[in-house]
Amino acid sequence: MSELVFQDIPDVELLQYLGRGYLKQNLLRAIRLWVWLRSLYGDHQDRIVLDDSFSYADWRNTFFSSTHPKGEEIPAIHDSHCPCAKTVAEWLFSEKTGIVATHWRKLILAHTGMGESELDTLLQRRLFGVTRRSLQGDLEILAKLGWLVYKYQKYYRVCEFPPYPITINKAGAYELSFMHEDLVGFAENHSQKINGIQRFFLKLDYVIPRSTLDTVEDWQHELRQLWAKTQVPPIKLTYGSARLANNVDCIVYPVCIYYVQRAVYLCAYGESPQKDTNWYNFRLDRIRSLVALEWTDPKLPSNLQQQYQQKSLPNPDDIALEMSKAWGFDFYLPSQLMLLRFDRQFCDRYVKGTERHDTFEEISYQQVQRLIQREIKQPQQQVLLKVLAKRSQTDAYYQARIRYQDHEHRDNNLVMRLRAWQPKVEVLTPWDLRQSFAADAATQFMLYQN
Repeated sequence: MSELVFQDIPDVELLQYLGRGYLKQNLLRAIRLWVWLRSLYGDHQDRIVLDDSFSYADWRNTFFSSTHPKGEEIPAIHDSHCPCAKTVAEWLFSEKTGIVATHWRKLILAHTGMGESELDTLLQRRLFGVTRRSLQGDLEILAKLGWLVYKYQKYYRVCEFPPYPITINKAGAYELSFMHEDLVGFAENHSQKINGIQRFFLKLDYVIPRSTLDTVEDWQHELRQLWAKTQVPPIKLTYGSARLANNVDCIVYPVCIYYVQRAVYLCAYGESPQKDTNWYNFRLDRIRSLVALEWTDPKLPSNLQQQYQQKSLPNPDDIALEMSKAWGFDFYLPSQLMLLRFDRQFCDRYVKGTERHDTFEEISYQQVQRLIQREIKQPQQQVLLKVLAKRSQTDAYYQARIRYQDHEHRDNNLVMRLRAWQPKVEVLTPWDLRQSFAADAATQFMLYQN
């Protein structure tokens, strides 16, 4: 059985829970309980070597240095390397935790009503500079909250964590990797009400049907439990594919979750519904079932087995890197050159100076000409050069790398963005996309004839 791993940061909700509803009075103990949980269930850097059943003395002898006093009094500073010498601030604000001190302080001050000097004093106290009785009390609280089981005068680690407020991320409540830096600043500065009134709102389009919201929440919870394991297992999904109009089974390695294109997606490596790519973005509300497998399962696809055996299973950074190379969420599709022509006035008003993608940039008329000659094969090259010759050199021209394979395999979010710019934009390349837009325009024209 894989080990449970506790890696949550001590945000307000978690500390409120550990403080049993009285955060201002119990803040110090709540932070200490958070450290307890990291010592009992943390990753290999935090977890101390301790049997699953232990006494207070067992924990004390493992957690503290060998010179730590065993009496009832508050221990004096006897060893600068003993955990009892570390201040609250040293436990909280480190490269390991990734907690931003200024942000954490703001939230605690706003929630507890403490004064800054009062919080400063608390942060400089020694977190484990307390009596044996206090530490024994910590163990009793963890048992009451369901994090330990006490029987036969021993404490036992649990096989399943009790329900508790799950932290959004490890580095700070608003430091989401997919949130734009400016939005992070807004969220940090305006997350709290001003004079009792909320002044900042973030509205996201979310197309998931209400009837499936509970299912989406269940899948997110199950995935979080799987990612908390020391060794994340492969999973078998039954997926309702819109393209195939059928349910299909896929065995994959779950990598991360993205909110994009008005829905929540699981990015996974292994099998796609059409069995034509190693990667796929599965929309959570279309997942019909999810079952964890063993890495020894003979049904695992060969590409997944190979990555596992080579200890090179993908991670979210791989996805972020691929998305930075080309515009589009379907990062596993081929990258192609896109050339666009904009009406100059429209571009200056609505496109120029905006952020679209790292590869989206304005180029000259002559650069477009050279790119067509270098990148586009005949006979399309000759056709596009003739088209370009009829266009004004004073128009605005842009290039980008996009994720595009063909009409059936393209990033719909990007296509919708291009359609929103019509008729002020002309797609020059990719050729297939240009032809597709021409056919759509012809169909639309016929609809509006009468």
